[in-house]
Order: sequence, then structure tokens, then C-alpha cells
Amino acid sequence: MFDRYEAGETAVLVHIDFSDEDRREDLTELQLLVESAGARSVGVITGSRRSPDRKFFIGTGKAEELAAMVAATEANVVIFNHALSPAQERNLEVICQCRVLDRTTLILDIFAQRARTHEGKLQVELAQLRHMSTRLIRGWTHLERQKGGIGMRGPGETQLETDRRLLRGRIKNINRRLDKVDKQREQSRRARKRSDLSTVSLVGYTNAGKSTLFNSLTSSDVYAADQLFATLDPTLRKLSLPDGAIILADTVGFIRHLPHDLVAAFKATLQETRQAEILLHVVDCADENMTENFDQVQLVLKEIDADEIPQLVVCNKIDLLEDFAPRIDYGEDGKPERVWVSAQKRIGFDLLLNAITELIGEVIRELTLKIPASAGHYLGQFYRLDAIQQKEYDDLGNCILSVRLSDANWRRLAKQSQGELEAFIFEPSEVDVTC
Repeated sequence: MFDRYEAGETAVLVHIDFSDEDRREDLTELQLLVESAGARSVGVITGSRRSPDRKFFIGTGKAEELAAMVAATEANVVIFNHALSPAQERNLEVICQCRVLDRTTLILDIFAQRARTHEGKLQVELAQLRHMSTRLIRGWTHLERQKGGIGMRGPGETQLETDRRLLRGRIKNINRRLDKVDKQREQSRRARKRSDLSTVSLVGYTNAGKSTLFNSLTSSDVYAADQLFATLDPTLRKLSLPDGAIILADTVGFIRHLPHDLVAAFKATLQETRQAEILLHVVDCADENMTENFDQVQLVLKEIDADEIPQLVVCNKIDLLEDFAPRIDYGEDGKPERVWVSAQKRIGFDLLLNAITELIGEVIRELTLKIPASAGHYLGQFYRLDAIQQKEYDDLGNCILSVRLSDANWRRLAKQSQGELEAFIFEPSEVDVTC
């Protein structure tokens, strides 16, 4: 669809420090992303600005410096550690005479390489098409447009309009197929709930060691590597605990400024995180950016409405710290908050399993509600969560509902109802129930 320069394997990187905290990125992370994408860095352009330049993002002088470095190193792609507008990309390509990628396009490219399952490929394609739809106007600038007025009419539908129509059609088709996948996942989640197995989901910054921890705990062979976004497709395994068993889910890693198109496309995958009873937030405790990465994961969890779910922080890679032994840190309420382990060396696993066991027993709620007929819409929400254990009606038409659900789901429903659901809680002896 594009009349574009071909991207290659040798790249010049561009990193700008902004005074605005929201625009700041990490140069080391960009280098890891480029390495994960299979490219080789042959030069780095750095600088600082208060705000991006409208034409070149980096200013005219830096753009000329960039073009000179591209010519000197014979690089065939320029990669920015920032999000560029379509016009900025095109202007930079003209002056550099090579392909220019921004951070979002680079991450999408890595996701496209990593996708293994049919669902994962569909999700990545959807994200790429949504991103591409804002950039179609750069292609086909040589073609005639339709115009109004006598003697000014074009030859019919232009190539640009055709591409837009085909793009919209493909996006609708992928969304329909992903909706089917979402329904299949929902059926699987309901089956797990009926078996009384709680779901614990691994979340964390990319390359924090989630898949390595997952493999070590469940004796699985999920692909794990020291690279960003090694895991895309969610994997679920049964994990035995001292007092029972759970379902452990390995999910895609997060990153700062995760493209919104990716978050939207991976809705079905991220649903495993939203429906979990506990989140194991894996952090790389040997990373100097541990605090910043932790905060970025919290932002993404908030964006996908998973910030209300109880978390157990798993501080991984203690084998890279000097004289550090595994331990559990408890909060003021006496509950486990942090567990220090090494997934690679299998250190501290007994402490981790004990902490999960202790938390699992406190995140399931069993409640009896008296719901009046005027509030019957709440029944559908409990049905969707497969939380209803028993349903009866009293003489006044009130529904006496026994439910069993995770504390996170209850708090989410109570919050959405603005406290109305909490007013329906009652003791069974308070009413006379008839079948």
C-alpha cells in the first residue's frame, strides 16, 4: 500500500531527552528493542528539546546531522525512540533517503515476529492495520483525487480510497474472528470457575522473567529468552499448592507507553489478567529502573481495569544481587506483600507457594444478596461471572441470591453500582424464603 523505502538490518537510533516527564524514554530500552527486532545499531543521535519540532521532530539541524550519519554509516533504517506523526516520518524519509520507524512501529514489528498462534497473529495484524490506517495518506500522493464541479471530476475511486475501504473491511473481519476467540476463552474461564480452581496471572514489565518463573513453577516449556516480548500468547497450566491447586496464566509483558492499538487488539489476551483472583507482579530487582518499570505496569493495569485485583509482588533475579536470601515481606495487615526469589536458580519457590496459598484463601467471597425486582439487571452481571450458586424468590418477588466470586470482581461490581449492591447483603435468617 505504500511507496516507501525498504527497512533493513542496520539502523541509526535517535533519542531525545525532553523536559516533560511524560515524553521521556529510556535509550537502553530502545537498544534492547532494536536488538529484539533483529536489527543492528550503527550509530546513535541524541539531543534535548523542550518540545518536538513540527516538521522533523528533532529540528532542522539535527535532521541534517542525522542524514549525514545515515550516509556515513550506510544505514538503511532510522529508528526513533518516540512516536512520530505521519508527516514527520515522511519528511525525515525524504531528507535521510531511507525508511524511518518510530517506537510504536518498532514494537508492532517485534510483536509480528513473536506471534505464534492464530489468535496472536490476528491480534498483531489488527494492531498494525489500525496503526497503518492513520498513515495511508502518505502513499499514493501522485494519484489524482476526486473533485467536485463541472470538468473537475476525477476518474472514480482513487487507489487511496480503495485502500481505505479494504482496510476497514479487513479490520471488521478480524474483529469478528477475535470476538469468536473471546467467547471461546469465556467458556473456558467459566469451566475453570465451575471446577473451583482459582486463576493467578503473571504480569510485569517485559523481560522481568515471567516465562522463566512460569516454566520453573509448572515444569512447562514456554519459550523464554533474554529479550523483550518473548511471550505474546497466554499460556495456562495447573499448579499444585500445599493446600490445593490453581490455574497459573503467563501473559504478555508490558512496556512504558504501550501502544493503545496493541492494548485494544490484545483485549482477549488481557482478559485473562482482568479475571484473575490474584496478580503475581514480577519485577526484575536487579534492574536499576525497577521502580519506574513497576509504575508503568500499574498504569497499564489501570488502563485495562485490572488495578483493583490483589497483587503479590515477586522480586525476581535475586541471584544477581550480592548476599541476598529469599524472604517474604509482610504488610501492616499481616498479609504477604513481596516475595524475593530467583526463577533461574529456583530459589525461594517454597516461600512463593506459601504466600500464594495464604492470599488465595482470602480473595474468594461467598455472599447472600436480596435483590429487588427493580434491580434485576445485576443478575446478568453475576451470570456472566458464573458466580451464582443458588437463586430463590421470596413472597415479595425479591431474588435471594447466593454468589461465590473473587474479591476483586465483587469490589469492581460494588464500585460500578455506586454502593447499591452492598446494601443488598443480608443474613438468610432475616427473610422467609420460599422456592
